[in-house]
Amino acid sequence: MFSFSAADMFSRRCVWVNGPVIVGAGPSGLAVAAGLKQQGVPFVILERADCIASLWQKRTYDRLKLHLPKQFCQLPNFPFPEHYPEYPTKRQFIEYLESYTRHFGINPQFNECVQSAKYDETCRLWRVKTVSGNGSEVEYICQWLVVATGENADRVVPEIEGLKDFGGEVIHACDYKSGENFRGKKVLVVGCGNSGMEVSLDLCNHDAKPSMVVRSSVHVLPREMFGKSTFELAMFMLMWLPLWLVDKLMLLFAWIILGNMEKYGIKRPSVGPLALKNTQGKTPVLDIGALEKIRSREIQIVPGIKRFSCGMVELVNGQKLEIDAVVLATGYRSNVPYWLQETEFFSKNGFPKTPFPNGWKGKAGLYAVGFTRRGLAGASADAVKTSQDICKTWKDDLKQKKQKVPTHRRCISTF
Repeated sequence: MFSFSAADMFSRRCVWVNGPVIVGAGPSGLAVAAGLKQQGVPFVILERADCIASLWQKRTYDRLKLHLPKQFCQLPNFPFPEHYPEYPTKRQFIEYLESYTRHFGINPQFNECVQSAKYDETCRLWRVKTVSGNGSEVEYICQWLVVATGENADRVVPEIEGLKDFGGEVIHACDYKSGENFRGKKVLVVGCGNSGMEVSLDLCNHDAKPSMVVRSSVHVLPREMFGKSTFELAMFMLMWLPLWLVDKLMLLFAWIILGNMEKYGIKRPSVGPLALKNTQGKTPVLDIGALEKIRSREIQIVPGIKRFSCGMVELVNGQKLEIDAVVLATGYRSNVPYWLQETEFFSKNGFPKTPFPNGWKGKAGLYAVGFTRRGLAGASADAVKTSQDICKTWKDDLKQKKQKVPTHRRCISTF
């Protein structure tokens, strides 16, 4: 016979949600919540951190700006302030999201980490179990589940031989704020994506001595071409030209503006930048000054790593470098497989199996927002479709006067 103490009774509870549960209070989750709020649909939005947009607020470097012009990054029905620059800063974007949250009256439940979410076939409802910071547990019962934890929920830390024996400071790019603490130091930056390039540039600007590991090929494009945003120019050309031709033109323009980067150790993939983005989700690097530092050798380009040892790294070409610190600009991944007990809609890598633009809706009231690999514009498009779809079903249920709560009460577990 099982028994529960009074403490158990108060620390574990079950909550019926007369609407969707949204997991994640980043831009994607906020955009869905705003759409629902406008239509009067109730919802619960759960966030494991203590603030909205925790990736932006707590896991980004100080110098970060939006890589695309603001018109491609605004959330639905709420433009950026006119006085914002074309590429808003990190602080400005956070302020924009805070204004967005206030404007639509969104109140996320913070410090609630989802442990599991599973569809109950018997009740035809979702069961979402969370644990809060004080250890209390809640099970939310709902008809719709919106997965909005995003593409970059958890850091990727590769296993590299000898890294634990290195002895110097080792941090992931999500913990890097500024190069001020690395002034005068030799820093190895592992990774050559947008984060790796910007961290290396920031280190240079603070008189550090960065070496950047470029293990594979990468597309580097100027952020602007001929006075226009590179992204905006590409989108305009795609209205009239096939993707393969736009790719060729983009590479031609990049060669004219940036020159041949292979002599500095940066090789381009055989697949064009837009095709690579569409097929593999790999974003081209938009240069904002790092290439100039690479040309002047202020940023050293080095090949892949073989192993670390005390205060030193050995590269695959046999070269050995003395270094003081390591910054792992090795990216992020989805955390969906760790908590969502579902395999039909989501694949093992935590992304929907169906490619864009049809990867936003699964079966049994399951939705995914923020997994398009197309930035904030892709997330906003999916958020609009998701909120509209849920609103339609919710209002149809009201019209038919279906009393779902009493019908399913026998299925809801209590503690």
